[in-house]
Amino acid sequence: MRLPKLHKGRIAPTLERPGAGVQSSFPHKHLLAISDLSVKDIEQILALSETYVQTNRSNNKKNPILKGQTLINLFFENSTRTRTSFELAGKRMGVDVINMNVESSSTAKGETLLDTAMTLNAMHPDFITVRHAESGAVQLLSQKVKCAVINAGDGWHEHPTQALLDALTIQKRRGKIKGLTVAICGDILHSRVARSNIALLNKMGARVRVVAPPTLMPLYVETLGVEPFYEMERGLKNVDVVMMLRLQKERMTGNYISSTSEYFHFYGLDRTKLSVAKDDVFVMHPGPMNRGVEIDSELADDINRSVILDQVEMGVAVRQAVLELLAHKS
Repeated sequence: MRLPKLHKGRIAPTLERPGAGVQSSFPHKHLLAISDLSVKDIEQILALSETYVQTNRSNNKKNPILKGQTLINLFFENSTRTRTSFELAGKRMGVDVINMNVESSSTAKGETLLDTAMTLNAMHPDFITVRHAESGAVQLLSQKVKCAVINAGDGWHEHPTQALLDALTIQKRRGKIKGLTVAICGDILHSRVARSNIALLNKMGARVRVVAPPTLMPLYVETLGVEPFYEMERGLKNVDVVMMLRLQKERMTGNYISSTSEYFHFYGLDRTKLSVAKDDVFVMHPGPMNRGVEIDSELADDINRSVILDQVEMGVAVRQAVLELLAHKS
């Protein structure tokens, strides 16, 4: 089967769609990590996502091609954007969506993750979306269930759909990813978003820089295929895209920064720091934002520079595409 390509918002007719009663050609049962995907896999997801962007902007947003299937959102960590977008994506495709409240579930009573997995498996869902504080927990769960498992963030490890929606946002803004210079700035050490984006951008031919204070930069970060910088002015020089990250205080067990005001002074994005980038640079942030800590409010709200709300929009489309491609694989 030929790989579908983006073309005026439509997908090439060679893409077989599960909703039409045809088995998907996507070669994976689960979506656990960007590292598992080939360039062709990523291109296929982005191409299909583009069709959902167009549908979601139309008057009739529903296309119940997965009617009768069930999605369980199992989030052991708080989430607004990711869980809501998976719920919306599923409902627009006719999926029955169940949001489990982990705080009031049996896990709060001492049930193990594997027991929870086996219990859910006995209910025969078609998809389980999982967010968990421990790296590798989602992969472990995927080995114990028959349905498709989607990683919505596991510890410091990965957040694959975030990287995919970021890639779609960049592609729609620039028309390409290959050859661009992208600076990922902030709490690199604790960020699964950074790790997934680094993996994806490298696969797609971008040049990746990471900018952070030494306390928030992983050891041997160069082995990930990035150029490390410890000063914003140097790291942002002549870049095409700036991707800011949230300070993940919930994962910090020590004093990684002296104060938020000092952090903003040196590493918070404002117009002065951004001025050394290319003239058409744009700014991203996975959310939630800490305004005045990671990014200046005026810049975050500047529709000529910020694509933060575009990222939210792309998130629904990407998650629709992922559900479609993983359908009928259990």
